Amino acid sequence: MNKILIGAIGVVALSLSAPANAADLAARPYTKAPAPMIAAIYDWSGFYVGINGGGGSSHKCWDFISPTLGVNVADGCHNAVGGTVGGQFGYRWQSANWVFGLEGQGNWADFSGDNIGTFNTLLRNRSKIEAFGLFTGQVGYAWNNVLFYVKGGGAVVADRYRGYDVVTGLEFDRASETRWGGTVGAGVEFGFAPNWSLGIEYDHIFLGNRNLTFTGSGNFINAPIGAVTRSERISQDVDIGLVRVNYRWGGPVIAKY
Repeated sequence: MNKILIGAIGVVALSLSAPANAADLAARPYTKAPAPMIAAIYDWSGFYVGINGGGGSSHKCWDFISPTLGVNVADGCHNAVGGTVGGQFGYRWQSANWVFGLEGQGNWADFSGDNIGTFNTLLRNRSKIEAFGLFTGQVGYAWNNVLFYVKGGGAVVADRYRGYDVVTGLEFDRASETRWGGTVGAGVEFGFAPNWSLGIEYDHIFLGNRNLTFTGSGNFINAPIGAVTRSERISQDVDIGLVRVNYRWGGPVIAKY
C-alpha cells in the first residue's frame, strides 16, 4: 500500500513540474529579414565643364594656281603636327542606357609643318593651325559609369601660312584664314567619382580645299608688304586625339532596388 501511494505521489509531482521546465526554456530572439540589394546606377544627366589636352596632325596639299597656264600645278604636301590644350562644356540627358548631348569645345593648337615646293623649288611652304573649335551633338550608350559615344557637327580652324626663301631662310610671303568644316568623332568616358569623369576621344575634321591669296612680307624687292605674290589652292583634313576630364552638375547616382 505504501509503495502504491509513493508511486502515485511521484507521478503527480512529475506532471506538475513539466510545464515549469518548458517555461524555463529561453525564447528564440527576433531576427530582422535582410534588406534587399541596392544597385547603384551612374546618372550621366546634367551640365558639365572640363579641360582637354592631346595632339593632332593636319595633312595639307598645295596646288599653285597659275594665272598664265590657267591650271593648278601640284606644289607639294606635308603633315602639320603638334600639341593642343583647351576646354569643353555641354549638357547630357540620359534615358535608360541611352545618353544624348550637346557640346561646344575650343582649343589652342600648334600643328605645324612644311615642305619645299615641287613647283616653285625656291620656296619652303609652311603651315600652322593655331586654334580650332568644335560644335557637336552626341549619342552614347552607358554601362553604369562607363559611357561610349559618337559625335558629329561643325568645326572651325584658324590657319596661318608662310613662304620662306630656301636660300636665305627669310619670310617671302604670307596668308591666313578661318576655315569652316565638319567633324565626326568617338570617345569613351569613365565616371571615377560621383561628379567627375575621365575619357579619351578621337576627332576627324573635314576642311576641304580653298583658294588663298599670298601677299609679300617686305623682305624682298619682288615681294613688298601687301603686294600679291601668288595664289595657292590648299586642301586639308585634321586628326586629333584627346584626353578629357569633366566635372558635371547633376544627380550622380540613382538607387535601384
